[in-house]
Amino acid sequence: MSQLTLPDLVQILRECAGESDAVSVADQSGIGDMDVDALGYDSLALMEAAARVSRRFGIDVPEDEMADIRTLNEFVTIVNRLMEAAVPRGAQ
Repeated sequence: MSQLTLPDLVQILRECAGESDAVSVADQSGIGDMDVDALGYDSLALMEAAARVSRRFGIDVPEDEMADIRTLNEFVTIVNRLMEAAVPRGAQ
């Protein structure tokens, strides 16, 4: 199973917010460690992104996990941990 990457997440968030992707993630040094509020994403945007990630990767992203997310790197880490836990042992 593939993993969620920071560029994947940024693209998903931009789609949720209806933003253009004129600036690439590579141009935004440190974006993964920036507070999601500072990036202009509220809890609704994160919940929509979580729903899209859930559909794309076939995992459940619990709302309580999302409530604690403060940075995009935290989002990616949580999703990848959930995906790893969902893969049966020996199937990795």
